[in-house]
Amino acid sequence: MKGKEIIVLLLAGLLGSLHSPVLAGGVNEPADYRMDEYRAPVPDTLKGARVVTTQEAETLWRNKEAVFIDVMPNTPKPAGLPAGTIWHDKVRKDIPGSIWLANVGYGALTPEQAAYFREALAANTSGKATPILFYCMTDCWMSWNAAKRAIEWGYESVIWYPLGVDGWEQAGLPLEERRPLVEP
Repeated sequence: MKGKEIIVLLLAGLLGSLHSPVLAGGVNEPADYRMDEYRAPVPDTLKGARVVTTQEAETLWRNKEAVFIDVMPNTPKPAGLPAGTIWHDKVRKDIPGSIWLANVGYGALTPEQAAYFREALAANTSGKATPILFYCMTDCWMSWNAAKRAIEWGYESVIWYPLGVDGWEQAGLPLEERRPLVEP
C-alpha cells in the first residue's frame, strides 16, 4: 500500500468509529452477564450505574458517601490436601473499609451465592437507595457483573469503579488487608 491509501483507510476507520456503538475502550456493553474470561477489557459503561474514576472513587471514600464492595473471588483451601500440608490464604489488600463479598461477580450464581449476595447487600446498606460502589481489579468483569445484578435487584444508586484496587494502588491511595465476609 502507498502512503495515500493508508491515510484514506485510517480516516475511513476513524470516521466509521465516530458513528459506531463501540465504546472508546473498544468493548461493547453486553445485554447480559459476562460468563467467562473475566479478566479481559471491560466496557466504559454500565446501563443504570454511575461509572467513576479513581479520583471520584476517592472522594466518595473520603466523604463516606458509598458502601464499597470488593467482589474479587476468593481462592479456597484445596480439598484433599495431604495431612500436614501447610496452606496459606492469599493476602487480599483492598480499599480501607470495604466489604469483600467473594465470588458474587460470576455471570451465573448458584442459589446459595445469590442469597448470600442479596443478604449481604441488605445487611450492609440502609435500603435500596444507598449508594453502593462495586470494584474488583482493572479489566475484571466480576465488578461489572455484580453491579449489573444489584441494578436488576432494584438498587437505585449503583456505582461501578472499573479500575478497582489496581487503579487505587497506582494512585498511591491506602490499602488494607481484607478477609472475605463469611458466607452464611
